Amino acid sequence: MKLKKQVTVCGAAIFCVAVFSLYLMLDRVQHDPTRHQSGGNFPRSQISVLQNRIEQLEQLLEENHEIISHIKDSVLELTAHTEGQPALPHHTPNGSWVLPPESRPSFLSVSPQDCQFALGGKGQSPDLQMMAVYSLLPFDNQDGGVWKQGFDITYEPNEWDMEPLQVFVVPHSHNDPGWIKTFDKYYYDQTQHILNSMVLKMQEDPRRRFIWSEISFFSKWWDNISAQKRAAVRRLVGNGQLEMVTGGWVMPDEANSHYFAMIDQLIEGHQWLEKNIGVTPRSGWAVDPFGYSSTMPYLLKRSNLTGMLIQRVHYAIKKHFAATQNLEFMWRQTWDPDASTDIFCHMMPFYSYDVPHTCGPDPKICCQFDFKRLPGGRINCPWKVPPRAITDANVAERAQLLLDQYRKKSKLYRSKVLLVPLGDDFRYDKPQEWDAQFLNYQRIFDFLNSQPNLHVQAQFGTLSDYFDALYKKVGIVPGMRPPGFPVLTGDFFSYADREDHYWTGYFTSRPFYKSLDRVLEAHLRGAEILFSLALAHARHTGTDGRYPLSDYALLSNARRNLGLFQHHDAITGTAKEAVAVDYGSRLLHSLTNLKRVIINAAHYLVLGDKNTYHHDPAAPFLGMDDMRASQDSLPEKTVVKLGTLPRFLVVFNPLEQERLSVVPVLVDSLHTRVLSEEGQPLPCQLSAHWGSATDVVPDVYQVSVLARLPALGLRVLQLHESFGRPTLASSVRLYLHGRDLPVHQQEAIPLHVFPAAANDFCLENQHLRACFSGHSGLLQNIRRAGEEQEQRVSSEFLVYGTRTSKDKSGAYLFLPDGEAKPYVPKDPPVVRVTEGPLFSEVVSYYQHVQIMVRLYNVPGVEGLSLEVTCLVDIRDHINKELALRFSTDIESDDTFFTDLNGFQIQPRRYQRKLPLQANFYPMPTMAYIQDARSRLTLHTAQALGVSSLASGQLEVVLDRRLMQDDNRGLGQGLKDNKRTCNRFRLLLERRSTANKVQDERPVSFPSLLSHLTSMHLNAEALVLPMAQEKLPPLALRSFLPLSTTLPCDFHILNLRTLQAEDDSLPSAEAALILHRKGFDCSLEAKNLGFNCTTSQGRLALGSLFQGLELGSLQPTSLTLMYPLGAAPNSTSIHLDPMEIATFRIRLV
Repeated sequence: MKLKKQVTVCGAAIFCVAVFSLYLMLDRVQHDPTRHQSGGNFPRSQISVLQNRIEQLEQLLEENHEIISHIKDSVLELTAHTEGQPALPHHTPNGSWVLPPESRPSFLSVSPQDCQFALGGKGQSPDLQMMAVYSLLPFDNQDGGVWKQGFDITYEPNEWDMEPLQVFVVPHSHNDPGWIKTFDKYYYDQTQHILNSMVLKMQEDPRRRFIWSEISFFSKWWDNISAQKRAAVRRLVGNGQLEMVTGGWVMPDEANSHYFAMIDQLIEGHQWLEKNIGVTPRSGWAVDPFGYSSTMPYLLKRSNLTGMLIQRVHYAIKKHFAATQNLEFMWRQTWDPDASTDIFCHMMPFYSYDVPHTCGPDPKICCQFDFKRLPGGRINCPWKVPPRAITDANVAERAQLLLDQYRKKSKLYRSKVLLVPLGDDFRYDKPQEWDAQFLNYQRIFDFLNSQPNLHVQAQFGTLSDYFDALYKKVGIVPGMRPPGFPVLTGDFFSYADREDHYWTGYFTSRPFYKSLDRVLEAHLRGAEILFSLALAHARHTGTDGRYPLSDYALLSNARRNLGLFQHHDAITGTAKEAVAVDYGSRLLHSLTNLKRVIINAAHYLVLGDKNTYHHDPAAPFLGMDDMRASQDSLPEKTVVKLGTLPRFLVVFNPLEQERLSVVPVLVDSLHTRVLSEEGQPLPCQLSAHWGSATDVVPDVYQVSVLARLPALGLRVLQLHESFGRPTLASSVRLYLHGRDLPVHQQEAIPLHVFPAAANDFCLENQHLRACFSGHSGLLQNIRRAGEEQEQRVSSEFLVYGTRTSKDKSGAYLFLPDGEAKPYVPKDPPVVRVTEGPLFSEVVSYYQHVQIMVRLYNVPGVEGLSLEVTCLVDIRDHINKELALRFSTDIESDDTFFTDLNGFQIQPRRYQRKLPLQANFYPMPTMAYIQDARSRLTLHTAQALGVSSLASGQLEVVLDRRLMQDDNRGLGQGLKDNKRTCNRFRLLLERRSTANKVQDERPVSFPSLLSHLTSMHLNAEALVLPMAQEKLPPLALRSFLPLSTTLPCDFHILNLRTLQAEDDSLPSAEAALILHRKGFDCSLEAKNLGFNCTTSQGRLALGSLFQGLELGSLQPTSLTLMYPLGAAPNSTSIHLDPMEIATFRIRLV
């Protein structure tokens, strides 16, 4: 109590000082003669006086903001010392639970400048805005003649007389790291032979060129070749014959992948290239991803690449860009105010990246120049005219035929430099193919180049050879904007390759693995950060000799397995069943290893006396939070067994913000108390552990603890079996809906069984009231605290069928048989309602899905949204897709918003002129709809397909089971469905300052609360029980790594220890990757119950990590390939909104 008084007095004193300072400043403004003269040469009119006043006010606001920040820090510091535990909840006479008010103040202190960014207004408008292009095009799919999806191309023979055509033929081999075969099988059957032949054949003629992109394959091959061969490869790269393009671990999918994993696989590939070959990629090559995200050009630009190429874009957009010569453009981020994100992009014009579709508009002719298809080989030309080997007798005629195609293709572009890729999937795997392609093409080039009247210069080239020649032709250095080329913003989803065949099914295909991908990603980020901190502290105290440095190899392997899964046939769910099992096994193997890395780091960091640390791999100090029996099973939570001695738990919070969370633990005793490390009791809720709708698992209970978890830190808790005061139990109502089902219950937890259905009912906390249909158990509406009116948010399950015609939905395509029909289960649902002090929930059990909606009764982020979990099992469906739709009163018209890779938001418009399936988009982390008053955001923990098919609606496809192939090469349907858990949060926010002009702009941002909600959903706290047989050593202490609170628009994307010379060991350096999020201030932020401050992008890194100093700090390009300027003297950094920045640091 005494301490509380002190805090109040100190707080009041600081406040008085602030007010007095403000008064003094105002006084100073009034009397300061220099201030009056700041108008310079302007006449002393009223306008300039007014301007002065406004400027003074802005400056005062700024200074005031800084003072308030200081006050806040001081108060926070004081309350941090006084803060005991969250106070215990109590029951009110009307039967609801009430949490006492928070003992700590909560702040939302956002500097006015930090709100300006989302308002935009700076920068010029782009020439091409993709949403506007979509609105403009008729999408009429007219027959274009030999170029089916295009038009006839004509030219005048003398067009090149003044400026000859420069042709670069770029040989390539597209190697999928898993698709029809597994990664290893492809390597042994094909890829190693391609690369071995490459070394041999490229050395035969210095004019030959080749490009390669997938480092996953290249590094495996490198590990298996001689030093002599390695030297030959370095020579080929050094003399420009072989180019490594993009240089990522894989060519990632751009729809479902999360930006953490996209960056991680890019770093993994670039670090490998730098270390082994000493090369830095300059150009991006993405011929096969099924649609393109604008996140990728940003990442490539920040990695110092200067050009990029894309191919799978909607055929109508290709035709439109070809007709307007806009196939090459500067791709800019929608939010970029100053063109600093521009990167030059080349879009291929035709149907495919194979040889028939790359030399020019007529595939019948181009196929005749794919010399792998010479008669007698295994593949031929579907157009029935085979290639002919080039001889002296036919070279003039053949060269003329090919040149005609080159000239026509070049008419679609603005420069007289032409790119002609030459390759296909797994090409060049035999020496005979190298000879057939390279010798025949060289004869054609020699002929063309010897005829001055043809005005053409043709040669083999790499991708960068092409870009360099183009830049030279237009007179700029790489990276600059070429004069006369358009600027484009937006993305290229959703993709159709012909007719109405939209590739929107893969946004959901195999959702089990899409979910496992994100679980592994969250564990990798957590393990990277904890390992880096533990190693830095171990080195700092000189105990690193005892630390298991071998964990670094586990981290490295997990990076590579996560990277491999970002491949465009892996996370997409478009590989063969056996290949999906191989990916799943790799993901699970790494998940288990990362849990070990986290356990070893946590063990070290919570020890009071680091000298007592002993790593015993056979008997780990901490246990795992859950286990998965196999790669396709859901996790089973660990049950903590209680006895006479207390059991210790270490809870890891992977967020860079402190969080107040409800932490669930399964125990074997009804009589459980949870204490802090100081022995203070913590608020708990006791619930039954349900095995099914009506069966309780015997002798297992869930204890949910309300605990404050330090940012990126470890909190030590103790569990006691205590027969004193019972833990606060929840009460359960079970509605059987007229079904005759036996119910197995436990004595201790009050359970009321009702044979019929319920009436409509509501659950509420201090922020929200959510009401449900008694009949279906599904959500009907939400009312926010302090508002009269509830908002309709009704949910329903729907089923899409597939067409009866020849083309049906498959792993890639979504071809529904019309609008979705309501899901009609065989039996009505069993509905279970649980109410308790820390959370209440409704679970509705249907035949193919059980849905849980949970409301946390806690202050802060977790209590401000609804947690929604769907456990889906459609293994008995035939050609059906299950969707969840939310319908609201929000007047969203035809506009909705989806995220791209968890990095940025892209506004979408429902296009009535397009078929239903064209209006689905990827949703890696969130989608929202809004009107002038409200915004409803669906946050997701796994990538799924999403749409808004009518005003006020938002729907997500949960799973799809399809019995046939969709003719895109896979040769299988999707029949390997699993029981899949899809996790969401539903956030309803009030918009306070909506503005029509603002809402029409092609850019949008989540609120800070929305960002934090997404982080809470995607980075769950990990509960690590101390291994049972161990007695705790003398002292376990919670670990608080950060000495200051990070501004809440900053995200530590990673703290990644870099490899030493021996790549299985860690070096003393780490990559600190920071992202400053863009956010919208127009969403109301009252009584949020958590602390949040922004700092205009400033962060002092020198004092960020408690107990460690910054030995060195070097800003670098995104993937650490280039230092950005000299190492600064100061350790304070500045980041603009939306930017991601990498720093090479040494913690000492």
